[in-house]
Amino acid sequence: MFKKILIANRGEIAVRVIRACHEMGIAAVAVYSHVDRASLHVRKADEAYPIGAAAAAESYLNIAKILDVAARSGADAIHPGYGFLSENAKFARACADAGVKFIGPTAAAMDAMGSKTRARQAMERVGVPFVPGTSRGLESVAQAEEVAARIGYPVMLKAAAGGGGKGMRLVHASEELKSALEGARSEAERSFGDSEVYIEKAIINPRHIEMQVLADEHHNTVYLGERECSLQRRHQKVVEEAPSPIVDADMRRRMGEVAVRVAQAAGYTNAGTVEFLVDQQKNFYFLEMNTRLQVEHPVTELITGLDLVHLQIRIAAGERLPFTQKDVDIRGHAIECRIYAEDPDNNYFPSPGKITLLLAPSGPGIRRDSGMYEGWTVPMDYDPLLAKLIGYGTDREQAISRLTRALNEYFVGGIKTNISLFRRILRHPDFRAAKLDTGFLDRMLKQKEETPVDASADAKTAEIAVIAAGMFAVLGPAGAVPGERAEMGAERGDSKPPSNWKSAARREGLR
Repeated sequence: MFKKILIANRGEIAVRVIRACHEMGIAAVAVYSHVDRASLHVRKADEAYPIGAAAAAESYLNIAKILDVAARSGADAIHPGYGFLSENAKFARACADAGVKFIGPTAAAMDAMGSKTRARQAMERVGVPFVPGTSRGLESVAQAEEVAARIGYPVMLKAAAGGGGKGMRLVHASEELKSALEGARSEAERSFGDSEVYIEKAIINPRHIEMQVLADEHHNTVYLGERECSLQRRHQKVVEEAPSPIVDADMRRRMGEVAVRVAQAAGYTNAGTVEFLVDQQKNFYFLEMNTRLQVEHPVTELITGLDLVHLQIRIAAGERLPFTQKDVDIRGHAIECRIYAEDPDNNYFPSPGKITLLLAPSGPGIRRDSGMYEGWTVPMDYDPLLAKLIGYGTDREQAISRLTRALNEYFVGGIKTNISLFRRILRHPDFRAAKLDTGFLDRMLKQKEETPVDASADAKTAEIAVIAAGMFAVLGPAGAVPGERAEMGAERGDSKPPSNWKSAARREGLR
């Protein structure tokens, strides 16, 4: 087993991996840019090293600097988290060349699945169902027109190296095709340095469902159930849940077997996700494979009882999977909300700044993966994801109820967040009825909210914040990450005078 792991990332995922390392008795090394010096992942790690300026290209995307820290710190493995270098085959090769284990798939597997066109070609050879279209980049407008006429409009243009909606265009008619292709190619080149674009039949308002897979280095591959990821804004996932409300045991088995076939065809090892589009007749089509740990992995952990980060580390260390497919048991339901520093009243524009007050939810069935703390200044240089709030219950109804309660407890002062968006989603009748597709959120945001709320959750939260602020004024600053001050004092055996509250109570003759 590894003795020391470097986490080549920041924010909540770096904190998540650091915690897994500590649970396994492994030392954790953090890296940080200049603006992240006071970040939570730096405070949680056993060692932390600066790697450059705020710009990701000069820090978190700088392979040479990260490998230099690995050498200086004596790290024998690197966990890339998600984003940044997590799906960079060049980085995986550089780790291998430096004698440091990359906790993820091989560079060859990344190459095979990193391009959507190459992935489609590979899946075509092994009989995996995918949306009708081309398996190679378009060479001309004339070719695009011929394919579109054959498969029928509407069609979707997609960047072969794409993700997050970049280089993607929905085309409803032939007269739109030329300009859409030019725009998609231009955006793909700017975003990925690769202008290759392919075409496929557009499935209108599909469900986006993905299957988690794990593969060890001894040719054992399993699937761990699906996640419903249909709630998206601008092609970015916002809410995820597991299991999907429309997937029954037979469909899960069929999707899972296809996902395993995809992974095996790519020679895949470690944790990965196979994404599918599902039409209204519940036909599913291969979309792409994400060759990393997903943001939404906690919902799978909750319904399976497995720790995916632990398993990633054990697989990378050469261990066999400790279970087989028949041992995977799905229990209960989990829903995740991605908490962003963004302003819902200003077109969800990023909202960096200092967190002046933090009231974090807890209680039965609530998990919070977070990279923030009270007093921390959210930088404007990176993705605005602050935390993930997950509700778990014996069924979907209980998961919604618990998550709703937790959202009503959640307050982040000093910056804007999208917490109010999730309260609205969770009380929407179509969400509660599981009538979901990739167009749900756009439709909801165009609607005026008509459902009256007797005691507004936002008003309740504001009232709680005022009370907390009053307590803060009386008690003084926490001086540590919220919730840790008392624990830290207890661990040190500190003796301190009675609190202001207790002194006041004693003056009134109360005990």
